[in-house]
Amino acid sequence: MTLENVPSPFTNDEPWAADAPGGAAAATPNWFADFLNDRATRKPSAHTMKAYRQDFTAVADLLTSGDPAGVALIDITKNNMRAAFAGYASTHEPASIRRCWSTWNVLCDFLYTAELIPANPMPFVGRPKAAKTLPRSLPQPAVTALLDVVEADHQSTRRTDWPQRDLALMLTGLLAGLRADELRRADVGDIRRSTDGGAVLHVRGKGSKDRAVPIEAELLSVIEDYLDSRASRLPATLKSSTGKGLSRWAANAALFVGRDGQRITRGTIQSRVRRAFRLAGPDAQPVRGALVHGLRHTYATELANSEVSVYTLMKLLGHESMATSQRYVVGAARETRTAAAQNPLYGVMRDRSHQPEKLDGDSHQ
Repeated sequence: MTLENVPSPFTNDEPWAADAPGGAAAATPNWFADFLNDRATRKPSAHTMKAYRQDFTAVADLLTSGDPAGVALIDITKNNMRAAFAGYASTHEPASIRRCWSTWNVLCDFLYTAELIPANPMPFVGRPKAAKTLPRSLPQPAVTALLDVVEADHQSTRRTDWPQRDLALMLTGLLAGLRADELRRADVGDIRRSTDGGAVLHVRGKGSKDRAVPIEAELLSVIEDYLDSRASRLPATLKSSTGKGLSRWAANAALFVGRDGQRITRGTIQSRVRRAFRLAGPDAQPVRGALVHGLRHTYATELANSEVSVYTLMKLLGHESMATSQRYVVGAARETRTAAAQNPLYGVMRDRSHQPEKLDGDSHQ
């Protein structure tokens, strides 16, 4: 079968850049290249495209006894796929098996629709059922311990430690519910001030589903403190040498950057959050299997405990289905703006800065 090199959709400054040694894309059959092109029209994230390649290669390797580039359409049969997935399951966790199964199910649907295979064999291939458990969140003492660890870095002389940025990163996850990739892709111009001292954060969400998340003045202040520290560290990247906070930066400038001034990578985000958990010790244990995503779980759980509606939580989290948001929710409806302001973790920030907590009757002026 004719093979071709499919151009990689990843750039070299991202942690998922190289699927093959040296950053070159591995050789794949034409029909898999066609599948990738079809999926690309749906604007998936680079992370999703990488997963398609990884899952294809892993199973194709088992189908061909070590020659994934040589996999043929006639290899895709019910018995062959069952045997391949049995081998794959012996070395992978249930979540990885489910994801790989999903990749091959979508691929086989594509091949069947294109009349390249007689049927999709994946419905006859078993996969682990997803456990129906509620997302785990961090208790408030754990959040406090994490913030204490980050703030202690103000005494550090290591260039790799950047407490203002790390604090802004973690609090944006905790108080706005952003995923790791959403934190990475955020721009300074995505934050628009509101008349009450807070702001609205435009989030480029998963699956090209954008959303607007209100943030309070306390979080905005932390983000602007970080941007001012960034101006001192990286003055060459400023749009304006005057002013403070958001106004000094171009709208398309990355909101979070590494110490080199370039847009932060997923690896750096994971590394900084992991370090904070490690230094916090037993007082703050990460959510298993959800290091950065555990911050988002905490955001959602705190709002659910404040009795927001399923619909409101779905809007704030950018979920496609209410069923996903339903896992967090235990109450009745509130307006989106009010719901975001109710997050009890703002109380943690107020305690730390000795600011009075807003009363129910206070106006936002």
